[in-house]
Amino acid sequence: MKKRNRREKTVLLTILLAALLAAVYACGLLIPDSAVAGSFLNASQPPSLAHPFGTDALGRDLFLRTLKGLSVSMTVGLAASGISAVIAVLVGIAAATGSKRLDAAINWVIDLVMGVPHMILIILISFALGRGLTGLLAGVAATHWCSLARLVRGEVLQLRAQQYVAVSRRLGKSGGWILRHHLLPHLAPQFFVGLVLMFPHAILHEASVSFLGFGLPPEQPAIGIILSESMRYLSTGMWWSAVLPGLTLVALVLLADKLADHLRTLIDPYTAQE
Repeated sequence: MKKRNRREKTVLLTILLAALLAAVYACGLLIPDSAVAGSFLNASQPPSLAHPFGTDALGRDLFLRTLKGLSVSMTVGLAASGISAVIAVLVGIAAATGSKRLDAAINWVIDLVMGVPHMILIILISFALGRGLTGLLAGVAATHWCSLARLVRGEVLQLRAQQYVAVSRRLGKSGGWILRHHLLPHLAPQFFVGLVLMFPHAILHEASVSFLGFGLPPEQPAIGIILSESMRYLSTGMWWSAVLPGLTLVALVLLADKLADHLRTLIDPYTAQE
């Protein structure tokens, strides 16, 4: 039997992790609202075969509610990561191809955003925009683009110094043509990997801000809301209402982070052929 090399193992693990994340997301979307409705006859039940994560004080099944919450968190994470990645690419290209003043101004903004703790900045933006989904998305998206923007800026500066770009300029190609045919194809891997790397951070920040009450509304079955509600009943012995959803969130974030590492390994030219 042929032994698989590192690249083949990485591809298989990447497919497996992506399938697991897609399955969690699909399960959360397919669960009807009636399945997570309250029932005082089943209130505060510990984990069992009927309710693997137990039930909360209102009799809602925590396992099904956690799955729906994960799908909400993943939706917010994907949307915020996508917006951040697009902002990072546009800002990075503008800094590398614009004037020195524009480059200095963008670097100053990046230093300013990175100098403020993400949680505080997300809460301030979310509060200023009236909380809810819009404020949370804007807050997460506005705080996660800086590192990728600096990476894109450095990559564009290197690409502009390449000989084939200089040849294109001498042949009379416009800046837009060079951007489409030389810069953007080289930036696609960084964009994709940066998007996946930001995804777990966005999920954690969404859960944290919702837990503190500055994110999604209380009626939304998000993980942060579930954990926030469970804090009221920990002293009564309902440990499962916080521990099991919290561990599920940590497992999801670790899976997403592992997927990002594998994708980076596959795309990186120094490790792709190992």
